[in-house]
Amino acid sequence: MRVLVTGAAGFIGARVADALAALGHDVVGVDMMLPAAHGPGSTPPEGCHRVDVRDADALAPLLSGVDVVCHQAAMVGAGVNAADAPEYGSHNDYATTVLLAQMAAARCGRLVLASSMVVYGQGRYECPEHGEVDPLPRRREDLDAGAFEHRCPVGGEQLSWQLVGEDAPLRPRSLYAASKTAQEHFALAWSDAVEGSVIALRYHNVYGPNMPRDTPYSGVAAIFRSALERGEPPQVFEDGAQMRDFVHVHDVAAANVAAVNRVGSKRFVAANVCSGQPISIREVAEQLSWARGGQPPQVTGQYRSGDVRHIVADPSRARALLGFAARIRPETGLREFADAPLRN
Repeated sequence: MRVLVTGAAGFIGARVADALAALGHDVVGVDMMLPAAHGPGSTPPEGCHRVDVRDADALAPLLSGVDVVCHQAAMVGAGVNAADAPEYGSHNDYATTVLLAQMAAARCGRLVLASSMVVYGQGRYECPEHGEVDPLPRRREDLDAGAFEHRCPVGGEQLSWQLVGEDAPLRPRSLYAASKTAQEHFALAWSDAVEGSVIALRYHNVYGPNMPRDTPYSGVAAIFRSALERGEPPQVFEDGAQMRDFVHVHDVAAANVAAVNRVGSKRFVAANVCSGQPISIREVAEQLSWARGGQPPQVTGQYRSGDVRHIVADPSRARALLGFAARIRPETGLREFADAPLRN
């Protein structure tokens, strides 16, 4: 198949493009080489076209003969500064609408969309007295006092986290999350309008070799790694008990390959891309420190307003829909990542 990969020079996009090419697919890569992601003056790798997805005239000829589009390009980050809203809307949402319009013009009706766990907002919680509840945002006075867990909005009981399935309500709590949710909504509407097919892959915490070192595109695993390289202990916020799912970039690439091969059977479907092995932020820092022989992490009690406490996914739909299950367990992948190269 001929596959167009957007964001093909990025941390995830490059692995996806390589995995597709290794299986014999004809890969067309595009990337605008956004300085925030790649650094100033960066050039695309050989065979990758420097194209801004928002530029319909530049994008249109590259869609000729394309069977499937794998849309990885996006502006990422915490997305908490209101001044950044136009950039998220432009790079993520407007770019997606341009891509969808040009796909329709080229009669390409199959899309694999890189989405994110952030569309779920605060995640899923259960109260021992009142069952499943939607918690209110955590109060600053509680966070200042070191009370980090969510409380039941009905009786004040401490809540326990639950696995989040794809049918959970979408409740974005940041500008980035809002833009990823909008991408899914545009793709859903497009699939109805053109009778196309979309698989939205909701990535959880992706890590692995060649992860950006110190940019807005760095994840917490890379931030911990960078601290250890400097001879400093990783700084763990809150009490370190925040639960996440860390999925290796090679598994993310495998999920994209599976989606490329399966897209076409449904109008729109979303699937979590995760390891299925929940791990705390403190454990991530401990694994990296142990593997590098560095200082143990420091749990600081600091917090960032708006951070999600727990978000852990249910992996069962990806297994049933795509035949995908992550192969790299977090403890194995993090030991490898402790000495893997990072991208400056």
